[in-house]
Amino acid sequence: MHFILPRLWLLALLMFCRIILAAGMPDTGIAVIMAPGAAQPKLDRDDLALIFKRKKRFGDEGQHIQPVNLSAIHPLRRAFSMQIFGRNPEELEDYWRDMYFHGVQPPYVLASEEAVIRFVAATPGAIGYVSQCLVDHRVSVVMRLDNGSACPR
Repeated sequence: MHFILPRLWLLALLMFCRIILAAGMPDTGIAVIMAPGAAQPKLDRDDLALIFKRKKRFGDEGQHIQPVNLSAIHPLRRAFSMQIFGRNPEELEDYWRDMYFHGVQPPYVLASEEAVIRFVAATPGAIGYVSQCLVDHRVSVVMRLDNGSACPR
């Protein structure tokens, strides 16, 4: 009996430490964002792939959808691309060359996650992605993805 009680205390202490550590860890997921008040579409990964490949240009209610990307070398863009397309941005270059000859331009590329937040907040129908930890009142999260890069703060 005297061996069980210390083990229970140790187990309780470990569980408590795990909860404290998890609460302090940054959320490293990817948030797909749109402007608050925009028609919030029901999206899955396939829809998101169609939007970012510019194959789906209008939402369910007819609103124009404007996707925005980070630069191809940005770690978050690379994570997003792997999760949505199963390929890195460089592997999509042939696709975009082909689409260019069909009159389809790739999504705008913005220099930073803050630029994505500002663009999405100010542009009707814009959709982008940022680190989950950067989301604030200016945008609404329409989907969450796992395995983003560490928060840049």
